[in-house]
Amino acid sequence: MNRIFLYLVFILFACSPQLQLVDTRPDWLTGKLNEPRYYIGVGHSAKDGSNNYIQSAKKSALDDLVSQIKVTVSSTSILNVFEQDRKEFRERYEQIIQTDVADEIEEFEQVGAYEDDRNYWVYYRLSKERYRQIKEQQKRNAVTLATDFLHKARKAEQEGARLQAIGFYFQAFRSVEKYLAEAIPVKIDDREVLLTNEIYASVKALLDKIQLQVEPAEMTINRRLNLNAQPVMVKAMFTDTRQPASNFPLSAAFEKGGGEVFPNYITDENGSAKILISKIASRDFEQTVVVKLNLDAISGTSESPVYELIASTLTAPSAKAILKVQRPVVYLTSTEKSLGILKNSNQISNRLKNLLTNAGFEFSTDSKTADLLLEVLSDSEKGSISGSIYITFLTGVIRVAEAKGGRVIYATTLDRIKGYGLDYDRSSQDAYSKAMETLEKERMTELLNNVLQ
Repeated sequence: MNRIFLYLVFILFACSPQLQLVDTRPDWLTGKLNEPRYYIGVGHSAKDGSNNYIQSAKKSALDDLVSQIKVTVSSTSILNVFEQDRKEFRERYEQIIQTDVADEIEEFEQVGAYEDDRNYWVYYRLSKERYRQIKEQQKRNAVTLATDFLHKARKAEQEGARLQAIGFYFQAFRSVEKYLAEAIPVKIDDREVLLTNEIYASVKALLDKIQLQVEPAEMTINRRLNLNAQPVMVKAMFTDTRQPASNFPLSAAFEKGGGEVFPNYITDENGSAKILISKIASRDFEQTVVVKLNLDAISGTSESPVYELIASTLTAPSAKAILKVQRPVVYLTSTEKSLGILKNSNQISNRLKNLLTNAGFEFSTDSKTADLLLEVLSDSEKGSISGSIYITFLTGVIRVAEAKGGRVIYATTLDRIKGYGLDYDRSSQDAYSKAMETLEKERMTELLNNVLQ
């Protein structure tokens, strides 16, 4: 009887339909979602214990949503008037704006979330109509603000306050920088213009009227002379009125070569400023300091990536000072001894000569032609004996003075540098080797800084 029962059970299961696994995942995760009125974003993160998977998935969903919001560049927008590589320029602008969209997007909603043992998903959406309404309102506000700044700039320009006018133009531009891809018609001075194009053209026109002149435009100078005794003056003026451009911010920097130049200036009432070059560090014979109108200081928008992009298309008025740099001439004297006896070769002096030559100095055998007098004094003395090891101590003085007047501008000592050897001569040689290493690694930079300042 039991066998018959088991047989019937087996037949029953064999004839019944096979069990089907049910997919419990939501439609938005299986790709069956149809939401034409929304921007949608689905984010995923693995539960691997290495991160906050919920926050990671939410960021992924937001990035996915934002990627669907595209920037459309109008054929008459300002992005199409630049002479640079238009494709590369537009792509860079679109990338910046896309980043701003991710930072500023609002009123999106989380519709769902799903997880299993190893994964977490989240679903965001944003109404396309609501997003359009928000952006249109933001654009209207931006256009109103930019138009107001444009009117202020026009008024300032008419009154001769050109520096203030440029500042207003930049503020107008900043107000609508997120809409440079669009052609925005507005009415200014009883005529219809494209807003961003008009602002850009106005800034460029004013900058083209500013001229910088450097005096002297070229000068011969010794690397270590007092540079302020031979001042470089810059004068800013307006080319159309021949009036000085007063209170304009300038910036200065080495364009070729290298050194230290005070970076920021304001022109005085005569449109002039004195450029302060405090140090020439490069060995180049010909070096260039360029002085420019400081657009960042005028605009106050240097932290904006869009401003930086647009500013790269503007040519700031500039002028150059060419420096013909002479090498300082050195006259060297040395007395180097080992254990009280003059050495056959002047090791420290030769090393110093080599280092200074590589740093852009020349050496002369005639003290009358020199700019600097370099003196080296050194000697070693016997120390103790420890087993088979002999110890010596080296003491030295290095002094640099001006050839004219004899003023000492640098002095340093090598104080009891210890040497070791199998006899006193080899121990003294070891002390000299260590002294040269100390000189090169620890004192040379200090020497150059003092001599060249």
